[in-house]
Amino acid sequence: MNQEKTFPEVQAGGSGDNGGAPPRKQFVAFDFDGTVIDTNKLIVDSWQHTFLKFHGYRHSEQEIYGTFGETLYDSMKDFFHEKADEAIACYREYQKDSWRESVRVFPGITGLLQELENQGRTLLLVTSRLKPTTMEYLEHFDLKRFFKVVITSNDTKAHKPDPEPVMMALAKAGGRPEESVMVGDTRFDVGCANNAGAVSVLVNWSHPVDEKDFQTPEFRPDFRIGKPEDLLRLI
Repeated sequence: MNQEKTFPEVQAGGSGDNGGAPPRKQFVAFDFDGTVIDTNKLIVDSWQHTFLKFHGYRHSEQEIYGTFGETLYDSMKDFFHEKADEAIACYREYQKDSWRESVRVFPGITGLLQELENQGRTLLLVTSRLKPTTMEYLEHFDLKRFFKVVITSNDTKAHKPDPEPVMMALAKAGGRPEESVMVGDTRFDVGCANNAGAVSVLVNWSHPVDEKDFQTPEFRPDFRIGKPEDLLRLI
């Protein structure tokens, strides 16, 4: 039975109550957007730009937040149906011209990655973003050096919450799910971790979440953290 519990500023609940922090995990997988880098404004603005062009009006930000963590194509199909490809092109064109002004690394993340590296942890990046922009952003913010493996939506046939992305990252790094934790900001990240058998950690520093999305066992996180440094005390 899944059960909510508390750790530092973290509420947790997932595959059972272990009475506190899990054993030390060697492999730490991070989601990218909304976890490592703050692309929230860019994503919301890109969606609204696309909605205005194709629907003639803006949608609620909560609707947009609900797409976070899903591949762009899957989300676009839901909103634009047969015009999904055109909408994606519009969205990406807007981002191409706008990202440098609005994207930043979340406070505390670079220090967290450095400390985990100092501890000898193996860091992985597992994202639903396409590889070209993932690598562009990593290099721009000097974050690529921290990650032994980077898995993007270009690398897998199945995507979060399917376990394939994190399983591929672990296979490339020589790790196993029971040795790993996955950190992310959406139900798709939590589901990916839970389905793989890794410890799931939901971050609360990014954007509002709909608690209804986290009620079923597949999407219920083992832990929630409020600040990047909380992860150091957790794992």
